[in-house]
Amino acid sequence: MSALPIVLISLLAFAVGYIFYASKFERLFEVDANRPTPAHTLRDGIDYVPAKNWLILFGHHFASIAGAGPIIGPVIAVILWGWLPALIWIVFGTIFIGGVHDFCALMISVRHKGKSIADISQEIISKRARIIFSSFVLLALILVVAVFIHLCAKTFVEEPKIVLPSLGLIPVAMVAGFLIYARKINIALVTLFGLISLLCLILLGQVMPINAGANPMLVWSLVLIVYCFFASILPVNILLQPRDYFSSYLLFFTLGLGYLGIIFSRPIINQPPVVALSSNEGFVWPMLFVTVACGAISGFHALIASGTSSKQISSELDAKKIGYGAMVAEGLVALLAVICVLAISAFDKNIDLLAVLKSSSPVGVFGKGFGIISQGIIGRFGSFIAIITLNAFILTTLDTAVRISRYIFEEITLVKNKFISTSIMLLAASFLALSGKWNRIWPAFGASNQLVAALTLLVISSWLLSKGKKVIYTLIPAAIMLLTTIAALVVGSINYFNSHDFLLLIISVILVGLALILSWDAFRLMDSLRRVKNA
Repeated sequence: MSALPIVLISLLAFAVGYIFYASKFERLFEVDANRPTPAHTLRDGIDYVPAKNWLILFGHHFASIAGAGPIIGPVIAVILWGWLPALIWIVFGTIFIGGVHDFCALMISVRHKGKSIADISQEIISKRARIIFSSFVLLALILVVAVFIHLCAKTFVEEPKIVLPSLGLIPVAMVAGFLIYARKINIALVTLFGLISLLCLILLGQVMPINAGANPMLVWSLVLIVYCFFASILPVNILLQPRDYFSSYLLFFTLGLGYLGIIFSRPIINQPPVVALSSNEGFVWPMLFVTVACGAISGFHALIASGTSSKQISSELDAKKIGYGAMVAEGLVALLAVICVLAISAFDKNIDLLAVLKSSSPVGVFGKGFGIISQGIIGRFGSFIAIITLNAFILTTLDTAVRISRYIFEEITLVKNKFISTSIMLLAASFLALSGKWNRIWPAFGASNQLVAALTLLVISSWLLSKGKKVIYTLIPAAIMLLTTIAALVVGSINYFNSHDFLLLIISVILVGLALILSWDAFRLMDSLRRVKNA
């Protein structure tokens, strides 16, 4: 059986979802091009800056939300449970849950002066909800920053050829931001300048790999920490916007190359649709759903949508393209990751994919599969392109996560100085990254990330109900994600208890408790609003 028809059907489903289903939510929120956005009404030249073009903001948003999740999660899910359940969750999850979650989080933040979804929870639900949500999110962000500092530094060590294009793009982006906003140079010309510069950096990286001496992990980690500090405090249009914008072109090039490779190589599916209903990680439900994670829905997306994107969106008409559209683009990344796994066994149906995963890594599996499907187009460079693209995903998510952690820290504390708040957040994340202690708590992150998504959907449903609007399209996804993530945390707690890992057991139990408290507040509010409406 060829993988091509499955890919084409999935692409058609994504297109129909974007054109028709997303439009339902535009009408629900009564999107109005004449209503000024916070980027204009609160413009401060630092965080609130209207994007010059929706494509620039789309590039920032997509590059920030993608990270490594939509690649790593689907790769593991396909190998452990099978390609069919992973594919179904990616397609339907993206269309009916992930895209809705991202669009609504963006629009609610736009309607609330660009505030984070955590801060908005106080206005909609309760002060206790805000404290729980904000604390929960802040801890998750510190962990994300710590892990991504480690992962990015590790890719620099393992592949020195990507250092020059990855770090060299930073000054290029700053020049581009200056040309666009200060010199008012045509965006098309600046884009051409940036893309040519990026291409030159990639070619130079091939002949000028950069090594970092005797302790490269420490050196690159410190370099990334310094970069994150400045990325958090500089005006968003000087570094973050243009850097993520140019990175997005690399991501789109890789996506296009991958799907073109599928058309030419037409890999045959030799793996069974369902490998097992239960694996060492648990049953297909709920564990596959939280493993795929960002490939279908991610709470981290709400933090981006209500953290940086809502402060830069120039018109409400762009919300569908940026919120829902970027989630569909991430679904395309996850779909490509699924096909890359299947491509490895396309020419050897007896290969043990689980053994390949154990001997390499999810990133290594993706790179190998991508190299196979793109070999007929760019020869042996496919795996290198995959790795440099994945690093771009990680780096863009990293700098945005630091900036958002600053926003939320300032929202819940009396500290309003961006230098101090950024330093505090980075110190906490740096300690975890450099000490390696993030390894102990990272296994709890997958479910906690999905839990943020469930709680965000509850906040969205409460907001819609308070406005007298239909909530079924957000409340059902909220219930699905809440049940799924709590079930995953319970399964994890049992495993942690049996393995005597009491740190993760305590964290999981606390997460479940906090989620139930916040959910109780949300459902109690919705019930009172319903009673008032029916009175």
